[in-house]
Amino acid sequence: DPSAGEILIDGISLRDYTLQMRMVGFLRHLYPQVHVTLHAGELVPGLVKPEDLSFHIREAVDIAEVDRVGHAVDLEHETGWQALAERMRRRGVLVESPLTSNCQILRACGPGEHPLPTYLRHGVPVALATDDPGVSRSSITADYRHAVESFGLTYPQLVDSARESLEHAFLPGPSLWAGSVGEDLVLPCAGEAPGARPPSTACEAYLDHSPKAATQWDHEAALQHFESTHTTRS
Repeated sequence: DPSAGEILIDGISLRDYTLQMRMVGFLRHLYPQVHVTLHAGELVPGLVKPEDLSFHIREAVDIAEVDRVGHAVDLEHETGWQALAERMRRRGVLVESPLTSNCQILRACGPGEHPLPTYLRHGVPVALATDDPGVSRSSITADYRHAVESFGLTYPQLVDSARESLEHAFLPGPSLWAGSVGEDLVLPCAGEAPGARPPSTACEAYLDHSPKAATQWDHEAALQHFESTHTTRS
């Protein structure tokens, strides 16, 4: 039995990782409409041999062709990691980043140990996450606080994280955003304030046919309410 705090790395998982990614990639092409998210790169030096830090995120992205990747902590140990980060940015592969979990399990607690600032610097979409809040005794609020206190994320970066989370949610229908998340709205809603009540007739019709866009619109309404409630008045 492992002692308290000891992390066990399964040898079969390491041995068969590439095969597993090929299996997911094969199924991905058979069922292209099915979204894929995988945990990959939840590793740091000392847990595995150096060579085992060099390919997990890359194969999840390039072979399994994931839409999202969870943790992805060993980025800068991956072979050709700069090019990998660029591919993730270009393809819009989201990183699910559970900061509290990564700190507790991997001791990757700040910018010196965790690649969150690197992902943001390279334009890779990131969503803050919790990862087993019942185990870590955490919450999304705690992870947002961790992002601010340990990584220095700004309020606009927190807003971006929440928007990216919805943009990459596996909800049916097209997005509310025409291009970059948080910038231009799709044509039926263009020129309106995101989250405005009520939306125009054309925009409302678009939202009625897209659960994703409708959820994003509701989020923008909640965001506007939050900001109007908590903005300091001089």
